[in-house]
Amino acid sequence: MSDLLKMSLVEARDGLRAKAFSSTELTRAASAAIGQARALNAFVVETPDVALDMAAASDAKLARGEGGALEGVPLGIKDLFCTKGVQTTAGSHILEGFRPPYESTITAKLWTAGGVMLGKLNMDEFAMGSSNETSYFGPAINPWRRGNSETKLVPGGSSGGSAAAVAADLCFGATATDTGGSIRQPASVTGTVGIKPTYGRCSRWGVVAFASSLDQAGPMTRSVKDCAVMLREMCGYDPKDSTSVNIEVPDFEKACDGVVKGMRIGVPREYRIDGVPEEIDALWDQGIAWLKEAGAEIVDVSLPHTKYALPAYYIVAPAEASSNLARYDGVRYGLRVEGKDLTEMYENTRAAGFGREVQRRILIGTYVLSAGYYDAYYIKAQKVRTLIAEDFRKAFEKCDALLTPASPSPAFGIGEKANDPISMYLNDVYTVTVNLAGLPGIAVPAGISRDGLPLGLQLIGRAFDEETLFRAGAAIEKAAGFTARPQKWWTA
Repeated sequence: MSDLLKMSLVEARDGLRAKAFSSTELTRAASAAIGQARALNAFVVETPDVALDMAAASDAKLARGEGGALEGVPLGIKDLFCTKGVQTTAGSHILEGFRPPYESTITAKLWTAGGVMLGKLNMDEFAMGSSNETSYFGPAINPWRRGNSETKLVPGGSSGGSAAAVAADLCFGATATDTGGSIRQPASVTGTVGIKPTYGRCSRWGVVAFASSLDQAGPMTRSVKDCAVMLREMCGYDPKDSTSVNIEVPDFEKACDGVVKGMRIGVPREYRIDGVPEEIDALWDQGIAWLKEAGAEIVDVSLPHTKYALPAYYIVAPAEASSNLARYDGVRYGLRVEGKDLTEMYENTRAAGFGREVQRRILIGTYVLSAGYYDAYYIKAQKVRTLIAEDFRKAFEKCDALLTPASPSPAFGIGEKANDPISMYLNDVYTVTVNLAGLPGIAVPAGISRDGLPLGLQLIGRAFDEETLFRAGAAIEKAAGFTARPQKWWTA
């Protein structure tokens, strides 16, 4: 049965349609694998009974020759997406026990397409982190290991549970979100594929907010084509989300079969950063060579305001977080810690409910929005954001997509950067610019580090041009021939 889980999402979809196996068989196999992989701590809520009911319904549809694009395919859901009647915590104690009375737009779309929910996936608390170490439920563990070392490694963040579950063959795909790199960075360090679509491509309704002008949902899978299939079902206009764009959703799967011959690929010189391991730059050069061999033209481009991206991001994102998280007050839902009066109840609830990283970002955000500092910090950061978007606009006058590394290093050990927030924030150095500009970006596994860990490359595209990313991403995937899998130590 476990062999069933080694298939790609596309293979599972096609096999279900051909009646080579049933959704119930796939779902039982996935649920059993999840039960044996609790050492990875990828799932915070398992829903085997719900999954089997959904699988049975899918099998009935498939038997009648009916069903959606994902009919019967078992999926994992990041615990940031509200799921009706199933606990949704955003990885935080303050929402422990919260069972939404509604379904997020994206998960509703996936269920309409026939997806089967295996459970809710671990994540950094309120998506604030690059390693999944800030989760109230403990860190998710990367299925990969450094050589023969037994050191537990981070799966990246904030979508660490999604990345770990996909890399460990616990599900065929998973939802994730990306505010500053939280899809692409974990994909890079777990040998999976993840795309952050253009801001406005996917509805944010029913997704717990971190930074509303930056957050965007996307899929994580084991191949570029799998990502394309899943993203198509997640996209679409939603009148319930004021930032949702009413634009046609292309056939992303078809785009994966396109060629890159004649495509212009930009290489931004500012992404050559001092202190980055030599193997990261070497992989980048290899990616450039692969695309050149495939017929693409390589173009040197400049993104001069890149060095200001991280500082701007860590002003804008905490500012929006401090506003968004003000709603968690112990009054309406979630945790409540009583006090002698209303003010003390607020203080007690938020002190007990939020972890240290979330508290840190709320304090930073409140500070930069406060009187006397708003102009000096927040307004200035927004101006920098505009300049970064303009850099990309000018770059795309010369090229069709940009190629960069996805992460500045392979996976690191749990606890190795826990006491160094600045070092942790630098994990997003290649990814935050994309969120600030609202552009799409995809991470594709492309190589192995000297310690035997996966490394990824990132492609950045024009707004609403995910098709080009899938074309170029499929070309890199084919050239890289990345077939390495983690040793299955977690069931021993």
